[in-house]
Amino acid sequence: MPPTASYDFDPGVVAHHLGDLGPGLLRTLAISAVGMAGALLVGALLGAVMALRVPVARQLTTLYVEVFRNTPLLVQIFFLYFALPEAGLRLDGSTVGWLSLLLWGGAYNVENFRAGFEAVDGGQVEACRALGFSRTAAFRHVTLPLGARIALPSVTNTLISVFKNSSFLVAISYPELTETAVNIVATSFRVFEMFLAIGVVYLGLVWLLALGARTVERRLAIPGGP
Repeated sequence: MPPTASYDFDPGVVAHHLGDLGPGLLRTLAISAVGMAGALLVGALLGAVMALRVPVARQLTTLYVEVFRNTPLLVQIFFLYFALPEAGLRLDGSTVGWLSLLLWGGAYNVENFRAGFEAVDGGQVEACRALGFSRTAAFRHVTLPLGARIALPSVTNTLISVFKNSSFLVAISYPELTETAVNIVATSFRVFEMFLAIGVVYLGLVWLLALGARTVERRLAIPGGP
């Protein structure tokens, strides 16, 4: 039997295509940053709506959370990019990118923040009310800062997922990092090198995000907490 051919690994392929991968990485970072910031804001605002049990808005928020938590992100991307134009609303790839990430991440963060707000000791809130604070003021001064700290670990996990899920935009050929790598593979046929390279990039960036999040968690840790 003939000997098994060994793979001719060529790291120079990655170096040769850095000029192509760079813009793709910048697009990934840009849409991820907008998606993460939006998901954080939506989650905090609507999480407060859920915790405060605001009439009507609470029901609408529940509907939003159920829809976006219980349908695949890929289906949501396809709906925004392919289905909305049928209704007369056409969005470009970049807009679909950050909007889909924002809506998906926001739905998960609503539950993260709601759980954090509701975990705050009710006695502290009642003490604040006894001092004459309104329900909204008590939420702003006690529940919000304490609940946000409690929710921080789960919120961090969701934001990291938002970043990683930016790779789903390959499905609509938006030229982010993964789509750029796919296009390079189509012409160079160097599958191993290209996907190893972008895997390392994603791993490194997620590690940095997690490191930053842990630093924030330590700085915002509740004194006397676990």
